[in-house]
Order: sequence, then C-alpha cells, then structure tokens
Amino acid sequence: MSERALLDGVGLRYGVASDVGLVRQVNEDSWLTEPPVFVVADGMGGHDGGEIASGLVVEEFARLAAAGYDPRQGSEVVMTALFAARRRLVEYAATHRGRDGGPWHGGTTVVAALLVEHDDVPGWLLVNLGDSRIYRLDGGALRRVSTDHSVVQELVDAGRITEEQARSHPERHIVTRAIGGPDPVDPDLFALPLAQARRVLLCSDGVTDLVADPDIEGVLADEADPRRAAERIVDLALAEGGIDNATAVVVDVVGLADASPDPAGEPGLPGESGEDESSPEKLGDLP
Repeated sequence: MSERALLDGVGLRYGVASDVGLVRQVNEDSWLTEPPVFVVADGMGGHDGGEIASGLVVEEFARLAAAGYDPRQGSEVVMTALFAARRRLVEYAATHRGRDGGPWHGGTTVVAALLVEHDDVPGWLLVNLGDSRIYRLDGGALRRVSTDHSVVQELVDAGRITEEQARSHPERHIVTRAIGGPDPVDPDLFALPLAQARRVLLCSDGVTDLVADPDIEGVLADEADPRRAAERIVDLALAEGGIDNATAVVVDVVGLADASPDPAGEPGLPGESGEDESSPEKLGDLP
C-alpha cells in the first residue's frame, strides 16, 4: 500500500495488482499509479502487441502526472493526453507491421481517475473509453460509474439480453470505442465529489468478465488495505479461470475535512431510472 498527501487536507492511499492470467502468454494490460493520476489500459491486438498500445497511453498519462496540471482544467488535460496517445498509435501503426506481415492493428481501452477541483473543491475526474470499468464504493455498496462501450452493453441497454447473459455472450469482447485506428477519441467523463467516492476501483475486463459485482463489493467493503483489496480481486479472477489478463487499481481518499458518513441516499445502479445528488455528473461532449 502507498500513500501520498495532495490538495489541502486530502491524501490518497492506493494499491495495484495485475496478472497475465492462466491462458494468455503476454500481459497486455498497463497501469499507472502516480498520484494524482491513476490509469488502467487494456491493450487489444493479441499477437500484434496490445501491450504496446496500452503502454503508449499510460506513458502519456505518466507525462501528465510528472509535469503537473491545473486541477481546474482536468477535462482539457485529459483530452490532450488522449489525443497525444492516439497520435502516437497512428504513427506507430504507420511504421510497423503485425507479426503476420499485415498492418499493425493495436488499440486499447482506458479508464482513469484524476484528482481535480470543481469550484475550488477537490473532486474526481473519471474517464472511460472502452470496456474496462470504474467503480466506487458508496456507503459499503458498489456502484458502477462507467458504462461499457461494447456490443453487449448496447444489447443490454436495448433490453435484448441481461447483464448476466452479457458476461458469457460470444461478442462480449467487441468494443465500440477505444484508442487506435481511424475512430475519433470519444471518452465518457464524469465529475464526482471525493466524499461520494472515498474508494475507487479501476479494472480491466479480465476482472469483470469473471468476477460478479457482489463479489467485488464484498472485497472492497471488507478489505481496508487497498493493495490487498486489489490483489484479492485479481485472485478471484484467477480462481474463476483466469482466461484474460486481470488488473485492478484501488484508490482510497483519506483526510477529508468532512469525515462524516455520506449523507446521500442509495443512488440508482447503472441502467436503473432516477438520479440523486450522489450520482456522478457526466460531463458534456468536448472538442
């Protein structure tokens, strides 16, 4: 477990675990834990080197963490990092071939959490592109912040399959948004007060394809140490077959001036109707 103090009265504890799994030969997941920036990127491309794509994205966020940024301009700096990563991927694809001799087709998902300020109040900026996921623990209950950019999520949203059926659907690994290729960078961005997300989980689909939300919730609610919580979540994915790379980053907010329990009620889960004051604010489209 690592800990670092940041904005006035705010500290972060964090831990990470990643495993290649029991089937794959290469871990195509990349991650970053450089407060105030946390990232999980799940590379796609198999033999073409998805780890190269995810690594390039993490490198751009690492530059951001090292150089620092204006916490009042979090959305802009995130988009700058994503555009830079996409540009580097396009340049790489133009000068490299896949292992089969054809064009290189690497790409990656990305989820990220950055400490920012909203109206001079510290908060999270949460970023999602693809089918890796962001969760928060809210009063002991697991809440999914992100919505998968995937074919099966579209089927779930249309009412054609259930969430449970999505986990075993043959097209579950087809994403509709990612970094790489000709498509524009189009992430979902969410703003959330720290008090409503004192524990945040970023994870690749090698976790969520195998570990049900109630089991993730049980670990996050039970295990105080973020590093151990991340390890236990990855261990669950391995115990369920480990068919993919699995990565988990757990971040805890400590030292908030308002240490009282979250007064908000139980917000609706993704896919349910209704919002309340503790629901993440989804930011509008950015240029």
